[in-house]
Amino acid sequence: MADRILVTGGGGFVGYHLAQRLLSDGAEVVILDDFSRSRPDRDFDRLRKHVQVVEHDLRLAIPAALLPGDFDGVYHLAAVVGVQRTIDNPVNVLRTNVLSTLNLLDWCLASPPGMLFFSSTSEVADGAVTAGLTELPAPEQVPYVATEPWSPRTSYSLSKVTGELLVTQCAKDFPVRIGRYHNVYGPRMGNSHVIPQFLRRALDGVDPFPIYGANQTRAFCYVDDAVSATVAVARSAPAKVVANIGNDTQEITARDLAAHIFTVAGVQPRVEIFGPPPGSPDRRLPDLTTLRTLTGYQPRVNLAEGLRMTYEWYAQ
Repeated sequence: MADRILVTGGGGFVGYHLAQRLLSDGAEVVILDDFSRSRPDRDFDRLRKHVQVVEHDLRLAIPAALLPGDFDGVYHLAAVVGVQRTIDNPVNVLRTNVLSTLNLLDWCLASPPGMLFFSSTSEVADGAVTAGLTELPAPEQVPYVATEPWSPRTSYSLSKVTGELLVTQCAKDFPVRIGRYHNVYGPRMGNSHVIPQFLRRALDGVDPFPIYGANQTRAFCYVDDAVSATVAVARSAPAKVVANIGNDTQEITARDLAAHIFTVAGVQPRVEIFGPPPGSPDRRLPDLTTLRTLTGYQPRVNLAEGLRMTYEWYAQ
């Protein structure tokens, strides 16, 4: 029989691509989303013909009758994400992300799934790097440090490390996996992250082209690679896993990222350099030792190819 899988936040970026992958693997997929951030589009309309879609606000308890039957796996991706959303309303980020996890865990404990995957973030390790407690690439065992505890941006990492703590307490009841995503990009990721922002400026012919934090570096991971790593971690053997998910092979500055996008888009605007956004780390690079040891993972999509596919989607 096919695995029955629940994906919370399946209307969003990674959740959509994950649902597509699980379907291709032969799973029966149920998507739970309130569509408060994501909105149905032609891609999702095609997907929903092959999945069950349940609309529910996870800030509220899950009624027992809403998701009847057993699930072989649950991927919890529902959350408020994005720097601007976090700055604008940090209370909403904390409230939504923590309540969503608590309510999902209450439901899981009442009817334990075969596995629970929790979507976390590279920002859990950023504070330890900033405080000089570790160097990059940072392993999963680094302590959580809030270097600016009263900054609105801290609300997101705090909501995720709280979620990690809550989820790990359930490892005695069912297998738990935590994936810390590092700068995942690709088609259908919205407009509030650096790559879609750069793509949108290129498509709109913005000149001069502003770059904030031109010398800051990131290692970007194409969404198909992130999804492959997610599924591999979910299917691994240990009762509890915490693993970084990303691509450590191509660390790049924001200035060079813009140059790649200019090449893909066929534009050559003048560049205007500004300081980095407040609270933005100078570098981010994942340590993928745990991921590779567990799964043998190697990223397959290089940055040039991933940017080309992402540009083509946004251009359409």
